[in-house]
Amino acid sequence: MTRLTGRARRVTVFVGENDTWHHKPLYSEIVHRAHAAGLAGASVFRGIEGFGASSLIHTSRLLSLSEDLPVAIVIVDTEERVRDFLPQLDELVTEGLVILDDCEVIRYVGRDDAPRGSDTKGKKSP
Repeated sequence: MTRLTGRARRVTVFVGENDTWHHKPLYSEIVHRAHAAGLAGASVFRGIEGFGASSLIHTSRLLSLSEDLPVAIVIVDTEERVRDFLPQLDELVTEGLVILDDCEVIRYVGRDDAPRGSDTKGKKSP
């Protein structure tokens, strides 16, 4: 289990939901590669509306029925580990936006790290 506290880097990748890498969703490939690289964590968030460099607005509103909604993949780890991962993103992301910013990790605890007598929500069991 990776330990992470204090100063860190967050990389956020914005792509389309329908973007693929070898017939697999691009966001899934990024998450799996981040996991294989041993990064502290990665999450995918599906947007309900947005536009990017193409200036086409994609929305989940019923009348529009867009099938290519925006997706954000957020990865957090130390600066060194995130920077080591950037070449993989350069290979994978042919259309989209990749941003890198500083962040501070206040708490990073997995379920296996929870203190005894605690449930998964951090509250003590009776």
